[in-house]
Amino acid sequence: MPSPAGISGNAAASLAIDTVLASLEDSKAENIVSIDIQGKSSLGDYMVIASGRSHRHVSAVADHLLKALKDAGLGNARVEGLASADWVLIDSGDIIVHVFRPEVREFYNLEKMWQAPDLEEETLH
Repeated sequence: MPSPAGISGNAAASLAIDTVLASLEDSKAENIVSIDIQGKSSLGDYMVIASGRSHRHVSAVADHLLKALKDAGLGNARVEGLASADWVLIDSGDIIVHVFRPEVREFYNLEKMWQAPDLEEETLH
């Protein structure tokens, strides 16, 4: 996703992560974790994982975040899972946000996968 007009790449990523975290806090999302995935993946710069207390709360957190991103001039993010509200994925380009119900978050345990230490370059697969 292109950076907002007149904002450099790093400033846009900083604005985006600040917007995401502030929106999640305002929505009373729980257990918010921000993971820097720069250099680990080409998917984006940050992955943010948060929980909602119920289907309705997950949906409300996601809706609030989408509005906050748009209001900040960060464009329309792509969204998956909003209808079921078990796990909503919001892709804003530089930042990927996952909002889960607690039991779904525990099952997939994305934090463990993405916070794992990097393997040595010489490691053979």
